[in-house]
Amino acid sequence: MFDWLKKKMQPAVPEREPAPEVLGLRLGGGIELDALRLSLLEDQVTFEGAASTQIIQAVGRVMLDESHQLLRFYTDDDGFVQVLLSGGTTDDCVSEVKLWYFYQTRPVDGDAAWNRLLEKELVQPEWDLDGQAFSKAWDNTRPVAMTETTWLHNGGRSDTDQFVMLYERPLNNDDAEMLMVAGEEKLNGPRPERSLVLATGIDLSPTDFRFVS
Repeated sequence: MFDWLKKKMQPAVPEREPAPEVLGLRLGGGIELDALRLSLLEDQVTFEGAASTQIIQAVGRVMLDESHQLLRFYTDDDGFVQVLLSGGTTDDCVSEVKLWYFYQTRPVDGDAAWNRLLEKELVQPEWDLDGQAFSKAWDNTRPVAMTETTWLHNGGRSDTDQFVMLYERPLNNDDAEMLMVAGEEKLNGPRPERSLVLATGIDLSPTDFRFVS
């Protein structure tokens, strides 16, 4: 009886917040992309060989302000689907969907190199990538600071500070390719781990993808 009473008096363990979901996209689920659309763009964009069916292995969330947030669904194809939500978290609050692929990640060693990256290198009038010129897409003069909380498939969760600038270049038929340039910082104990991350992406329309599991 006393054991029962002791258990009843113990404070409840708070439940961990589950990974966000939207449009049927969820941690561990699958997404199918329009293979025809990808094939038509393949000669124009930087990424190549995109898989039409991908499994979501992690989910990230960035709170931009009180009414806007980004959800990022990282897949097993070295890319992610990014969803911009405005005014809520339901499907009818989705205002933009993009498909991104990582191009390059390289470490940034030392405070001097990190400060130079943030102060002078991330924001440029243009960014050259593989001989293609991407123009600055935002008016800001400094990278946009944001923090991403990431839920992993193994149950882990982490926070990463990001300093981001966006570039773009036109494609055929009024499409555009975007380039995301981000300085990322994550604490590993007392030590920060820093890197420069480049990713290229395109807009997705509602007919360009569907969840499959």
